[in-house]
Amino acid sequence: MGFWDKLFGEFVDIIEWTDDSADTMVYRFERYGNEIKYGAALTVRESQVAVLVNEGKIADVFQPGMYKLETKNIPVLSTLQGWPHGFESPFKAEVYFFNTKRFVDLKWGTKNPIMLRDKEFSAVRLRAFGTYEIRILDAVAFLREVVGTDGHFTTNEITNQLRNLIVSRFANVLGESEVPILDLAANYDDLSTYITAKIGPEFKEYGIAVTRMLVENISLPPEVEKALDKRTSMGVIGGLRDYADFQAAEAMTQAASNPGGGASDGVGLGMGIAIASKMSESLGAAGSGTPGGPPRIPTEARYYLAINGHQTGPFSRSELRTKIADGDLTRDSLIWTHGMQDWQTADQADGVKALFADSPPPLPKS
Repeated sequence: MGFWDKLFGEFVDIIEWTDDSADTMVYRFERYGNEIKYGAALTVRESQVAVLVNEGKIADVFQPGMYKLETKNIPVLSTLQGWPHGFESPFKAEVYFFNTKRFVDLKWGTKNPIMLRDKEFSAVRLRAFGTYEIRILDAVAFLREVVGTDGHFTTNEITNQLRNLIVSRFANVLGESEVPILDLAANYDDLSTYITAKIGPEFKEYGIAVTRMLVENISLPPEVEKALDKRTSMGVIGGLRDYADFQAAEAMTQAASNPGGGASDGVGLGMGIAIASKMSESLGAAGSGTPGGPPRIPTEARYYLAINGHQTGPFSRSELRTKIADGDLTRDSLIWTHGMQDWQTADQADGVKALFADSPPPLPKS
């Protein structure tokens, strides 16, 4: 830089900073050789704080207003330099402007899922994300702890560290709260308030205040969400049996909407209906009468008899006992009931042969 630039730099007596960026937190005022003319005017606007650093030490902090940099206005600097009253030579110093407005819409989120124990779903993995707002609370602490000698400090230089703090405390809060997974959405506001209070002291160590933190979403892994969606669908439809019927109805609807399908489509539809029907029968036999209700009352088996070459019945066990007493049912009589693949003699059929225990066997042939 030439002589005239140096001379012009020494005689510039207005120190101010205007900024139209959205992410600049700290800006160091640029001067030739950091020389500031004695009596220079310092303008600090609203939402700004200025810090004067002399020979590596913080000399003074200026709140919004207009100042004339003279000995009587900067007593700390006067003490450091030992200046006599009326000293008018330029002095070497640095002026840092701090933007004290709110920095909004800063993002936070979990890089990896958080492992938690849930009462209903056992061990689960959760992801979460949201936004937060910060502002500079203590310019001196922020300069000492974070900025250092950075002449243009932006939010990008600190958001990673702040995000890590938020995620770490968020995991602790979720674990301590023991809120069921399905109830988390109803507690986003409470979680946000609690986490804001939890991380406030740690942010304050950096000279920063977190003014607001929002939890926008807490989600399960995709495969768990799909399983939960199926479970929810079954609950809406009403039980496994009704779900099987619903699936069969869906298959028929899809087939009706595709009349041009080939024979294979028809075979597939038939198999689907058969499987759904079989599931429905099995569930109907073993399941409950109504979702969440008691099991069905078991029904008594009914039997068919072959008498003189004719099928008769069905008869209950008590009726079979009467027929045994009357001689109409013998050990060699053919009998059949639901679940038997073929007709059997009465003395081989389960549930019937016991009825002959009190009856004498047939007389031997002479």
